[in-house]
Amino acid sequence: MLTQKPTLLFALAASLTLSAIHPMSHAQTPASESNYRTPPAALQAVVDAPRAPQILLSPKRDLSAMIQTPALPGIREVAQPELKLAGLRINPRTYSASRFQFGSDLRLLDLNTQKEFPISGLPAGLRLADSQWSPDQRYLAFTHISQKAVELWLVDIATKKARRLSNVPLNSANGRGFAWLPNSQSLLVRQKPAKLGAAPVNEGIPSGPNVQESQPGGGNKQLRTYPDLLKNPYDATLFDHYMTVQMAVVDLSGKSKPLGKPELFLTAAVSPNGKYFLTTLIDRPYSYSVPASNFPKRVEIRDFSGKLVHTLTNRPLEEGLPPGNDAVSNGPRSFTWRADAPATVVWAEAQDGGDPKQNVPVRDIVYALGEPFSGTPTTLAKLQNRYQGIVWGRGDLALLTEEWYKTRNEKQWRIAPDDATRAPELIHDISSEDRYNNPGEPVTRADAAGFQRLIILADESVLLDGEGASPEGTRPFLDRFNLRSKKKERLFHSEAPYFENIVSVLNDTGTLLLTRRETPTERPNYYVRDLNKPANAQLATLTRFPHPLPQLKDIQKENIKYRRADGVELTATLYLPPNYDPKRDGALPLLMWAYPQEFKSAGAASQVRDSPYAFNSIGPTSAKAFVAMGYAVLDDPSMPIVGAGDQEPNDTYLPQLIASAEAAVEEVVRRGVAERHRIAVGGHSYGAFMTGNLLAHTRLFRAGIARSGAYNRTLTPFGFQSEERPYWQAKEVYQAMSPFNFADKVKDAMLFIHGEQDNNTGTFPIQTERMFQAMKGTGGTARLVMLPNESHGYRARESILHMLAETNDWLDKYVKNAKP
Repeated sequence: MLTQKPTLLFALAASLTLSAIHPMSHAQTPASESNYRTPPAALQAVVDAPRAPQILLSPKRDLSAMIQTPALPGIREVAQPELKLAGLRINPRTYSASRFQFGSDLRLLDLNTQKEFPISGLPAGLRLADSQWSPDQRYLAFTHISQKAVELWLVDIATKKARRLSNVPLNSANGRGFAWLPNSQSLLVRQKPAKLGAAPVNEGIPSGPNVQESQPGGGNKQLRTYPDLLKNPYDATLFDHYMTVQMAVVDLSGKSKPLGKPELFLTAAVSPNGKYFLTTLIDRPYSYSVPASNFPKRVEIRDFSGKLVHTLTNRPLEEGLPPGNDAVSNGPRSFTWRADAPATVVWAEAQDGGDPKQNVPVRDIVYALGEPFSGTPTTLAKLQNRYQGIVWGRGDLALLTEEWYKTRNEKQWRIAPDDATRAPELIHDISSEDRYNNPGEPVTRADAAGFQRLIILADESVLLDGEGASPEGTRPFLDRFNLRSKKKERLFHSEAPYFENIVSVLNDTGTLLLTRRETPTERPNYYVRDLNKPANAQLATLTRFPHPLPQLKDIQKENIKYRRADGVELTATLYLPPNYDPKRDGALPLLMWAYPQEFKSAGAASQVRDSPYAFNSIGPTSAKAFVAMGYAVLDDPSMPIVGAGDQEPNDTYLPQLIASAEAAVEEVVRRGVAERHRIAVGGHSYGAFMTGNLLAHTRLFRAGIARSGAYNRTLTPFGFQSEERPYWQAKEVYQAMSPFNFADKVKDAMLFIHGEQDNNTGTFPIQTERMFQAMKGTGGTARLVMLPNESHGYRARESILHMLAETNDWLDKYVKNAKP
């Protein structure tokens, strides 16, 4: 057995840690100790590391908006009032979504001169929520969410000045709240109605019980465990109030023109010719079982006087779908404008009632209907799988994608939207999980109306932007693909020792690229790459963001490969402290952080998912932060659950999960970087579920860190992750996969962390609370940390600092100093 040499580990911890470790108790934490805590300085530095700006490229692809991402919000920001209504979370003060990432500064970057320009006139304390360029690139519109309202602002690009465009507050409770018209002279906006009045007040006296009923004859429907549903008639009146929108047009002077009367608009999209907008409106009756997206809906076309032009469909209330991940709604769905036509609506309609178990030759038909919307729809395609979308080019060329999840089959077809007699031509027929053979995504550009259109070269070639997964790691590429000959020409390929990803193609020939380049020690920065120049002169530097954590610049990273007992090849990324040498310094305590994934083939499960040349980014919620505390971290080790052919992956979930974990432990021990008695395992969401199972069924780990997980699958009876069978068809599987049923078998220490306001389907906080109670009642070692005001992911600085402090203490107590 390797003997740990204390020199490096203790020196590293001493140099990076300024605060002492708080002692922990097996008893419930006293109220006096329930305040937010901070972790050692090394972890706090990770949380407070500066963030790089986000970029928003202009339509002409020669300018970019740079939106500064601020530090993590404080708990005061996160704890603002919040309504949970029909699957939406709304801030009642501002009539906006209550949880969003905002920008704190806005600048312009000229891609030709590599110069940055500030914007004057921005609102004080900028909280930029959404932004969009005008199609002609003369303006940039954005919303600023003040403490009282959603404000619409405009930047004049020529003068680089910002001004508030309209004094009428917007309603962005669902969606952006505005969209440019193609003429770049006005915007379609969702306003808060002037005569809406105050929100309804709950008098606290019910008018009667809340009643739900189910009747036979509707067929088997699967209902996921949705959060934030309406609970009573008062919730329904609140939903009416906050979802009522006045559609309007606002011009560049700020003048507002209402379009019709206020209604419950769910979505609104302008046609390419700017004459119509496509709307989805919500109708009654509402439901206590499903979110707003399943409420009765009208899909309509209206003109810019607000007049109804055509009703495309009236969808009834939809409380559940047929069983299966390939199930869809019965009737018309997925309405969009055709980007390369003045005003043509496109949609899909299931031919099997939306039920994947029905044996029919055609699953979906894709239809199109052009103005004046009074004729018979044109059939664009008849599909054997489910419609996934179309990339529009021109009348004789568009690329349509269909997919069948059950088999992971994905097909792409060339269609001629203007010629119904022309048969579709197969372009690609691949497995959606086969990353090595993925051809890439078609490259588009914004046209004069602001709609994305396929870039088509003179010889009928298109450009394909791909991830470039390979056994050597991910290597992004750009290909020129000839639709006639089916031949490819590689224009660009990321090359060692860099990881260079294509952000955008800047010209229509694919020779001028906006890229983001990085190395393990160099933070991602933006460059313009001109492929027409010599290799050593192609790059022009746009940004020079410094390393956010220079004290961790030299952490060691290695993509490793190993094999589990059944022969499936596995991969992981191993992170080690700077200057660490296992032969010299001995084994380290190790944290393994993972997330299981289902596959249809062992070959796909074995594919490499990372690049050895990518930046060693350490986010505030990442397990990699614990390298700063002297731990080795095995990040994203493969935990594939393979179900080849007609086999269901979850029928052998436990033996496959355990075999993958055993293989990972064997590999890190073989390398000398870890010892069997000082390894912890952790994960978030489905990774927390994995953690519960590994501690319940193995003694591979001394401790587990389970964040925002689910542990009792009978509480998600209509499927979870990729499991499409309901509980009643696979009781043994649901029972065997539930760590709750084996809580008395957990003999190692488990730390549970969960957001009190988790809104993720299937991971209600009660899942963690009951698992903790089960372990506590059966004599297990466990600790429960519930984070106030946090959802499935954690946002507040105080919450994340506390999470890291708890995790660090747990690992120190049960892993770092563990004895064999």
